[in-house]
Amino acid sequence: MVVSRDKNPTAQETFVQMAQAAGLRGRLLVTIGMLLLIRLGIYIPVPGIDRQAFQAGLQNSGLGNLIGILDILAGGGISALGIFALGILPYINASIIMQLMTQALPSLENLQKNEGEAGRRKISQITRYVAVGWAIFQSFGIALFVSRYAETPGPAFIAQTVLALTAGSMFVMWVGELITERGVGNGASLLIFISIVSTLPRSLGQTIQLAQSGDRGVVGGVIILLIVFLVMIVGIVFVQEGTRRIPIVSARRQVGRRLYLEKSSYLPLRLNQGGVMPIIFASMVLFLPASLVQFFPNNEVLSQAIRYLSPGHWLYVVVYLTLILFFSYFYASLIINPVDMSQNLKKMGASIPGIRPGKATSDYIERVLNRLTFLGAIFLGMVAIIPTAVESATQVRTFQGLGATSLLILVGVAIDTAKQIQTYVISQRYEGMVKQ
Repeated sequence: MVVSRDKNPTAQETFVQMAQAAGLRGRLLVTIGMLLLIRLGIYIPVPGIDRQAFQAGLQNSGLGNLIGILDILAGGGISALGIFALGILPYINASIIMQLMTQALPSLENLQKNEGEAGRRKISQITRYVAVGWAIFQSFGIALFVSRYAETPGPAFIAQTVLALTAGSMFVMWVGELITERGVGNGASLLIFISIVSTLPRSLGQTIQLAQSGDRGVVGGVIILLIVFLVMIVGIVFVQEGTRRIPIVSARRQVGRRLYLEKSSYLPLRLNQGGVMPIIFASMVLFLPASLVQFFPNNEVLSQAIRYLSPGHWLYVVVYLTLILFFSYFYASLIINPVDMSQNLKKMGASIPGIRPGKATSDYIERVLNRLTFLGAIFLGMVAIIPTAVESATQVRTFQGLGATSLLILVGVAIDTAKQIQTYVISQRYEGMVKQ
């Protein structure tokens, strides 16, 4: 096979490698097989529930908007109430808790920064334990909520529902880690991705039916909404790929009688350091009142919080934007440490032109990073709010919840997975060159 020696493989080379390279083909088959398995598990029902009464109760619960958005992230598992209804959500919540605790507890911070791979494995194990506890918490809340629709209500029903939902969530978490280790892409992100994609045919079908009604206002609203989605997708691609290149110059070195001149390079800082994570974390925090209300159904504070934090309310928009901004800065601080970066540049004998090594370099990197993070957070907020505002203006609500939380996830996960496949193709290319 003739391959290109360019930096990035062509589409033809990528598809040929996916079909012929045994390693990549095996990883793709593992990924597809695990994702199909999870989709099948969504429709294995939790036993002992009157389905018709449960569906009617969901529509009359007053939690329609929040449950609808949560159902998108769970791939329809909440409304179907299958054994995988919780999906990967407890693991995501556990990851949020652990990342916050890592910044608050010096012992966890030491494990992450100074203990290397062993420390990261220990934190991953603690995250799994937290995910188990969170899954039990959410399962118990769901069991209390659906117990009114149980065929034989009682402690036995609640216990078996909690056991089924918790076991299903832990299996989904294991599948996500298996995909990350032996498949292609990040397992947790791909599970959310496939859940969102599974809701698109229904939304598209409802949109087409709405457009066929013949009302010119509705047809115009559908066209405007689709144009907004396309523009947002293009913008997401540009922002996800956007980087600020800080120039770096390496010092001259003399080895024996040979003098190595200065080498110029650059330090790439992404415009959106956190990728899809800030918007996911912000969404999960907004779902917290809906989770707690199952335990305290008559709590007036939680009821008011759910009413004010529902999509379409102005307070929801303000809190959502604030959370996205907070998690953008928080996640950027986890990914890049300006002090460590400055020390590494000093050890390598490299520097930024016009900036003194040491504290001046770390301060400069921090200033640039803060500006980039702010711009990235503003863009994430636009992605989260604009499609929802357009839906309200055009009265086309067939994509309810998709633009607010899912558009960035779809595009971001697709880009990250495609990059990982390209990286594997490039490694295969150079292995072939070495063998020749």
